[in-house]
Amino acid sequence: MELLFVKALHIVGVVSWFSGLLYIVRLFIYHVESNQRDEPARSLLHEQFTLMERRLWRVIAVPGMVVTLVLGVRLAMIFVAPLDSILDAPWLLVKIAFVVLLVVYHHVCGRIRKQLEAGTCRWTSERLRLWNELATLLLVAIVMLVVFKTLFDALWGGLALVAFGILLAVVVRVMRNRWKKPGTPAVP
Repeated sequence: MELLFVKALHIVGVVSWFSGLLYIVRLFIYHVESNQRDEPARSLLHEQFTLMERRLWRVIAVPGMVVTLVLGVRLAMIFVAPLDSILDAPWLLVKIAFVVLLVVYHHVCGRIRKQLEAGTCRWTSERLRLWNELATLLLVAIVMLVVFKTLFDALWGGLALVAFGILLAVVVRVMRNRWKKPGTPAVP
């Protein structure tokens, strides 16, 4: 019973965390674009976006991350208590690596939020759109690893990582070209 309860809360944490991360970057995009408005709209929008970003961060994103990580560690302890078992599960090591990347992504978003609040953010809306895609790719990678873990172990996880890397490079290239300004050459 404890296992099902921990799993359910872990999934709720993951959903909350990703909801917060995906939405906050969208708010960042709107916030950056609002800086091109004339006064007093620019100041009013800055105040509103700062408030929305702060609340989203503190009430959804950060608690979602904490619940996800704490209960994820608990699940790992339930399923693969000895360290040897973790080393025998390459899919889990790769998942942990992706979660570490996600934590880094989370902290970069926190820094962007503080920069926007202070008015010192240098990110463009195009760059933020690309940044938003990274969270989606991490979500897909983590979910696929969890669902297909035995297949992943059987097919040498390295091949899946290479395929993920190629997919990531293609998506970044497509997104760069998609969000380029009209009349400018494509980014190589």
